[in-house]
Amino acid sequence: MKQVVIFFAAAAAATLAAGAHAADPKAAEALAKTSGCFACHTMDKKLVGPSYKDIANKYRKDKGAEANLVKKVKAGGKGAWGDVPMPPNAHVKDDDIRSIVKWVLSLK
Repeated sequence: MKQVVIFFAAAAAATLAAGAHAADPKAAEALAKTSGCFACHTMDKKLVGPSYKDIANKYRKDKGAEANLVKKVKAGGKGAWGDVPMPPNAHVKDDDIRSIVKWVLSLK
């Protein structure tokens, strides 16, 4: 019984830690920097790809944007912003991509 309680306590702590990490804008921005996202994107100007604020504005009212952008960041894509393709980011963990996408979508 004691092992079950310890297991559930550890699982709850891990869930809370992941949720706090995803909700922390500075942590999500740091993930974007360490994941290489800033090589092609900036906060408010087009570089190779669109700015993060332009992305947020384009998808602000799209209820499916988060899930779609997570897939696009992971697999790569082309066409939504022009002819320059975004390379796949398979090296980035899914939870990290989700945190970055949530952060981008929260920008104003």
